[in-house]
Amino acid sequence: MDGTSEPANEDWGPFGRPLFNDVSARALSRVGVVDVGSNSVRLVVFDGAARSPAYFYNEKIMCALGAGLSDTGTLNPEGRIRALAAIRRFQALAEGMQITPLTTVATAAVREAEDGADFRDEVLRETGLKLWVIDGEEEARLSAQGVLLGWPGSYGLVCDIGGSSMELAEISDGRVGKRVSSNLGPLKLQDIKGGKKGRKAHIAQTLSDLQAKMGPQSNRMFLVGGSWRAIARIDMERRNYPLHVLHEYRMSARSVSATAKLIQTSDLEELRQRCSISGARMALVPIAIEVLQQLVRVVKPRDIAISSYGIREGMLYEQMPQRLRDRDPLIEACRFAEAKDARMPGFGRTLYNFIMPLFKNVSEAHRRLIKAACLLHDVSWRAHPDYRAEICFDNATRSNLGGLKHSERVYLGLALLHRYRNKREGTRFEDMYDMIDEKSQTEAEVLGKAMRFGAMLWMQPDEPMAKLNWYPKKKRLELILTNHAAPLFSEVAQARFQSLASALGAETDVKIKS
Repeated sequence: MDGTSEPANEDWGPFGRPLFNDVSARALSRVGVVDVGSNSVRLVVFDGAARSPAYFYNEKIMCALGAGLSDTGTLNPEGRIRALAAIRRFQALAEGMQITPLTTVATAAVREAEDGADFRDEVLRETGLKLWVIDGEEEARLSAQGVLLGWPGSYGLVCDIGGSSMELAEISDGRVGKRVSSNLGPLKLQDIKGGKKGRKAHIAQTLSDLQAKMGPQSNRMFLVGGSWRAIARIDMERRNYPLHVLHEYRMSARSVSATAKLIQTSDLEELRQRCSISGARMALVPIAIEVLQQLVRVVKPRDIAISSYGIREGMLYEQMPQRLRDRDPLIEACRFAEAKDARMPGFGRTLYNFIMPLFKNVSEAHRRLIKAACLLHDVSWRAHPDYRAEICFDNATRSNLGGLKHSERVYLGLALLHRYRNKREGTRFEDMYDMIDEKSQTEAEVLGKAMRFGAMLWMQPDEPMAKLNWYPKKKRLELILTNHAAPLFSEVAQARFQSLASALGAETDVKIKS
């Protein structure tokens, strides 16, 4: 038994039994983490399905603890006051949410400052929180684990930039390998003598040293950290990219160069406002892009992915049992959403089994999107009918779902849109449709209309009330109903069945069997 009520031998298909009701998963259902960085102090409270948690609470305060550290050797006095006030606030919030004790870590600024230990003691004295000061390699490891939270089994190079440091970590087969830390944080680089020329030489030498330690890293590069995310926002603005979701956003070496040129030639205040970037963050962007340009030249990654998951998510991942880590974050999140919000929790699994004859030879990647759509097909039922289709698309493309490429978000969104609407024309999302090809748009329509029809039957779990058979060569769609299910095949259900057949370009055949 896994802590659930179902028999251990029950067939849950290729995705296994849901885990969010398991005792070990419930223990992680709400976890609070404080990250005391060189530039900001942030509280994140994770909630929901432990494998792919929702952000129950997320607050950041820009404190610049590490500003001037290279010159003074101590924490920024003003930043120290602000950071302590932030931690006091976060502790009070945690007490109100009943999620104490918080897990609290500090990174480069606190570990390097002469008064770092004194600050740690002050935090303990004032708030009762023990501030764990981690070294650079541990910071790299936790950031890499954060990436693994969203991309289980992934491989490549994780690059986490903070205010005072930059860490690299190798991931392969879902595990963290070699890792190193450097002083290539923008706050530190501001203090390098010789201006831009001196900075460039320092960055080049440091990256050469890092490459010698890490070896060749030509796979995907995952970018973690606020400065990288700000650069990605600017890249989106430059490209007029229609989906403003940073997690899993992809860049290339060419796009990095083009965006660097835009940053170097633009009015930074005007660009900051256009991209909705804070003033404190924007001040670091011109230096961060210098690092990224040289990093891309040295590493030569196959592609570049932005990760919104980092050290805080890595701290949650640290607490997970391996069997939870191995699960698909998308499927577990969708299962949790169904259990919480659907009118008939568990029907998504029945619906999935009902429509799968339409998708006999699909890839595993495609199969998981079909499963996710079936689990989510009814979670937005409370929305007004006139807006339900668009809300479904919006939720799929913009919500916090791990393990989804942007193109997959659009595919999932279109399928859920067609769950409630026959036509996709005339919505405010049409500029996103072209992120997938025409064939994929048609497949998403078929999936959505199959769910739209299947939802009319409201079949009981494990009760064989209806069956679909699809003969693609003959272009024939067959529906077999039991006598018990026949009354459900009403006028509206018949119209939805015909709509599905039209999307397939198929003739129909309906049979009723006792």
